[in-house]
Amino acid sequence: MDWLDAERAYDDEVIGQTTLGRLFEDSAERNRDRPAQRYKGGIYDRSLAGTAFSPAREGEFRTISYAEMRHVVRRLAAGFRDLGLEAGDRVAIFADTRMEWAQTDFAVLAAGGVVTTVYSGSGPEQVRHLLSDPDASAVVAAGDDELERVLDVADGLDLDVLVSMDESAIAGECEDVHTLGEVYERGAERFDREAYEGWIDAASPGDLASLIYTSGTTGQPKGVRLTHRNFRTNVNQVRKRFAPRPDKPEGAPSIGSGTETVSYLPLAHVFERLAGHFLMFASGACVAYAESPDTLQADFAAVSPTSATSVPRVYEKIYDGVREQASESATKKRIFEWATDIGVAHYEAADPGPVLEAKRRLADRLVFSQVREALGGEIEMLISGGGSLSAELCTLYHAMGLPIYEGYGLTETSPVVTVNPTEEPKVGTIGPPVSDIEIEIDESAVDPETFSDAGEVGELLVRGENVTDGYWSDPAATDRAFSDGWFHTGDVVHLRPDGYVEFRERSKQLLVLSTGKNVAPGPIEDAFASSEVVEQCMVVGDGEKFVGALIVPNADRVREWAAGEGIDLPDDPEALVADDRVEEYVEREVERVNEGFSRHERIKEFRLVPREFTEENEMLTPTMKKKRRVILERFDEKVRELYEE
Repeated sequence: MDWLDAERAYDDEVIGQTTLGRLFEDSAERNRDRPAQRYKGGIYDRSLAGTAFSPAREGEFRTISYAEMRHVVRRLAAGFRDLGLEAGDRVAIFADTRMEWAQTDFAVLAAGGVVTTVYSGSGPEQVRHLLSDPDASAVVAAGDDELERVLDVADGLDLDVLVSMDESAIAGECEDVHTLGEVYERGAERFDREAYEGWIDAASPGDLASLIYTSGTTGQPKGVRLTHRNFRTNVNQVRKRFAPRPDKPEGAPSIGSGTETVSYLPLAHVFERLAGHFLMFASGACVAYAESPDTLQADFAAVSPTSATSVPRVYEKIYDGVREQASESATKKRIFEWATDIGVAHYEAADPGPVLEAKRRLADRLVFSQVREALGGEIEMLISGGGSLSAELCTLYHAMGLPIYEGYGLTETSPVVTVNPTEEPKVGTIGPPVSDIEIEIDESAVDPETFSDAGEVGELLVRGENVTDGYWSDPAATDRAFSDGWFHTGDVVHLRPDGYVEFRERSKQLLVLSTGKNVAPGPIEDAFASSEVVEQCMVVGDGEKFVGALIVPNADRVREWAAGEGIDLPDDPEALVADDRVEEYVEREVERVNEGFSRHERIKEFRLVPREFTEENEMLTPTMKKKRRVILERFDEKVRELYEE
């Protein structure tokens, strides 16, 4: 693969061995007149608006240049120092993804601090753990709601400084609570360029930059220690893969100073922090901040991004919305289905030929161009991580001219280990490893009879300078995760002969049936991703004779089907999923999916559940992974029913 040799040899002004504070300063100098951030007016009562920058009009996006962003970051750094922040102090950021999150991050890092994160939806006990475990001395919260959650658990915590990004009634009443605007004004009065440069120069790449807490799908979140070098190495690695390298064909998708992206995944997690934040600002890209995940279509249309990072569940939701709009009439639905079939056939054909080419052009004019226009009309590439993406869904996106490049990583690896290249993407894989990283496959970790793929199948082990040295104040967990310098990911993968990696399953989530057969639930669940009948599926069966499933039906589609059949369904969600006719309808979809799997992998029994798995009901993590233990507890009776009969 010539492109892989070119990638390994590539070097440019973005790639380096600096700290993150210096990374930002260098990029801001190179790109000072370019757009850096875009924010939407009317969402927050921002304390920096009108002080550090002009406020945006309600519902409109305003752009801030790199020079303006650097001005804010420098003054905030000086303000935090004036409030007593010292090198090595832990500062917790407790907010949704927004412009001020990014500015605060770079300011604290430049001032020598360590950024630790709190998920915006955290409850009291989780907030206490995420502040007490790292011994945070300061909290920068979004507003009074988050500040109140901090104050409710503040007894026993050693918090010296509380800051609100928004205007705050609490800040007006408590002298120890400040707004970010006040921190900026303090810094503006005391900023000294020489002192600021001294703080950055005093830090070294091996210093701790951040503590990022794992999502807690398997218990109490652990703080992953990530240094400046860990992050900086991963920026270099991903930059080499996606830079506008001279060996790439003209017009090939890339990430650079012309990239416009929309940020909406949690910056409290490592995926967005690296791919949508450190990498973008290092590359001179412009980052626009969505109002919320619920306003993505409107925000994409307003911003016209060229790139975005997301998790599989969001891509599923976007596709569901597209399909729903295309199903407003029987005629439109038939055209949409015809177009997607043509698009997939064209994408998968080695030599499409003139007839298929003509049909693809018609499909594009009738359907795909409208889908792209709904997302702003300028998308060149989409990155997927944080979970397994259905190969069928990925192919559909490629077919519509919205290529998704799937990758893989973990908090402990800063995070990117593998990702598909734009030169040679292979749907169904998570790509080959990035440069300057070593991987090994521990084949002893799985039953060899479970997988029959050509190549190596087993637990993925990783080694490289992007890999953490362990967990904060948890030497036992660190010892369990490492052996002989290798980090044990806990993930089962297939390393193909061509060097590409396929994700199989979390080793802890492999189902071991009572028959001795091992079953990976992920591929079965992913097979429902493009279904219009099934909204979500969770496969169960560990220790049982057969594979079962909890299924969330697409209630709108079920009711649409029932209306067409003259069936009157109950309004109550519980009664809906208990209706035998609905179960029979969903069963046909289950049978369709079963055809793609071996006999022991097929769903033999299922139960319908009335509630979607969401972050709000605590059945999904903030990065939209299933909390399997929680789901099993919530629907314990239904699971028992599966195996009692």
